[in-house]
Amino acid sequence: MKLDAKDYTILKNLQMEGRLSNSDLAERIHLSASACLRRVRMLEEAGIIEGYAMLVNQDAIGKPTNIFVEVSLNSQSEKSLDDFEKAVEDCPEIMECYLMAGNSDYLLRVVARDASDYERIHKLYLSRLPNVSRIQSNFALRTVCKNTAFQIA
Repeated sequence: MKLDAKDYTILKNLQMEGRLSNSDLAERIHLSASACLRRVRMLEEAGIIEGYAMLVNQDAIGKPTNIFVEVSLNSQSEKSLDDFEKAVEDCPEIMECYLMAGNSDYLLRVVARDASDYERIHKLYLSRLPNVSRIQSNFALRTVCKNTAFQIA
């Protein structure tokens, strides 16, 4: 799907204000409500809009600690990667998982209450992940920058 200026404007507005009603969005971008809704649905169907979510304050729910975990596997075979990736999905505290190029095979972002909670997560989940040869945990001291919106042309 080729995006035009109106599509980019829709994306910019919805990234900044996901709860924006269709009629308010249409008014902002100078389209009729039906034309606006049609464009939004096309963006959704094309997978450009993947979904809608709210952002929860980690501190408010008692999970203020971010730990970035570098994981190296014994093997990088397709089966090893698949087994690891399936197992990662079973740990609710793993918020993000990236297959990496470089010193480690995966980078995980884990959230926890504190160091002792992370120890629990490590024992229950991380140490039991398949094909793991090394785990290195890096505790974030504080969040400096956290963007949720992409820069859109």
